[in-house]
Amino acid sequence: MILERKRYELFGKKIFEKLLIQAPFKIPNPMPDEACFLYMLQGQINYDTPNLNVIIPQNDALLLKCGSYFGQIKSTARAQKHEIVVIHFHPEILKKIYDTDLPKVFQRPTILDSNIDLSTINNDFLIEKYIESLLFYFDNPSLTNEDLLIIKLKEIILLLCQTKNAPLIQQILSQLFSPSSYSFKQIIESNLYYHFTTEELAEMTHLSLSSFKREFKKNYNDTPARYIRTKRLEKAAELLRISEERITDIAFDCGFTDLANFSKLFHKKSVVLPRTTVWTK
Repeated sequence: MILERKRYELFGKKIFEKLLIQAPFKIPNPMPDEACFLYMLQGQINYDTPNLNVIIPQNDALLLKCGSYFGQIKSTARAQKHEIVVIHFHPEILKKIYDTDLPKVFQRPTILDSNIDLSTINNDFLIEKYIESLLFYFDNPSLTNEDLLIIKLKEIILLLCQTKNAPLIQQILSQLFSPSSYSFKQIIESNLYYHFTTEELAEMTHLSLSSFKREFKKNYNDTPARYIRTKRLEKAAELLRISEERITDIAFDCGFTDLANFSKLFHKKSVVLPRTTVWTK
């Protein structure tokens, strides 16, 4: 659950965000054509991919590759607040602010390793001081303007290039300008268990709402709401049979934020229930 969110936009796209989140939570990986930098101000998060799990403690950071896979950022720790600063890198904005003079970090590296998906940045003094300066502007929004946001965006890029992981960072950022393509079904199936609206899913596929619904019907022969609800309930039913997790955690992991509504839908769908003891955990 997001308790507080502050953001700055540049040329119509979110660039800087500060989030205060109450666990448990899940955040989707950035969509194709975007890279993302996350800095932990408070708490700890896990980043999961199909092949990797990375733990990011307080004062550490993570740079994510644009769109080579879908992962998830999550924390299941109870009664704990997590504060995260997020910086988004959009290729169209980077091209605009650098015009024709893109810095070396965005140019194709000498050796390109497509297996490099992310880079951690551990306890870097310059990054820490940069974040402190950014927090000042989150607390004083009247002092910000477009020119300042451009300067701060360029500054974090320069600082990332000076970290000990600079070669990995170049590998990641250079791919902003050769992004991967995803099919309609890949995007839908990778986001089934997040609490997205139909409008948000349509935006992810770069379609209008009406075109999205037509494309969804063509691919799944069902409406988005009904199909996604059914898939979530099916996953919940399977987890309830095989998992020792609490019912509240299972419901959350399957995309339900309200346990009472989840229970109502579960019974209404006539899904075969696990043993009663599962519901009493």
